[in-house]
Amino acid sequence: MKKAIILHGVPEKEFYYDPSKPSESNAHWLPWLQKELIIRDIKADTPEVPHAYEPDWETWCREVERYDITPETMLVGHSFGGGFWLRYLSEHPDLHVGRVLLVGPWLDPDRTLKQHIFAGTLDKGLASRTAGLTVFYSQDDSENVSTSVDRIRQEVAGTEYRRFEKHGHFTYENLQGETFPELLGVLLS
Repeated sequence: MKKAIILHGVPEKEFYYDPSKPSESNAHWLPWLQKELIIRDIKADTPEVPHAYEPDWETWCREVERYDITPETMLVGHSFGGGFWLRYLSEHPDLHVGRVLLVGPWLDPDRTLKQHIFAGTLDKGLASRTAGLTVFYSQDDSENVSTSVDRIRQEVAGTEYRRFEKHGHFTYENLQGETFPELLGVLLS
């Protein structure tokens, strides 16, 4: 059975604790994508990582490992979630998965996190263990995301890139809504 794991990014602490804001797994285009996959009979999960505002590698791993990851599993990551999938796949060289889409992937180039989660080398051949690895990035995203995309270009062979104009960090505000049809199209192709 086809399935997907859609992983959110790192929110600001104030956003995380604001009861008027959705949880990260229910923010931006994530719930829309989950529903679009479900109505196509693809089991889609959006894990909610506790205390996501202060990422802890082991906690993020524990959350995604609640799900069975197989060659039928598509992986989607936004921002830190995209960087997470790159490191996770790099550290699990025997893991084969379906399509992988990284949206505005962030690899903490300025090492702002307490743990230097992305300090290691990425697996150059990880894309060969997927049904296709695609990076979505926007020309007006932050310099840190641009630096992260450049690092992926240098370290991970076989990656496809989709450049967007005026999509910022692919948030609700940047997309002016909750839908992201380009992402769904690539994921289902």
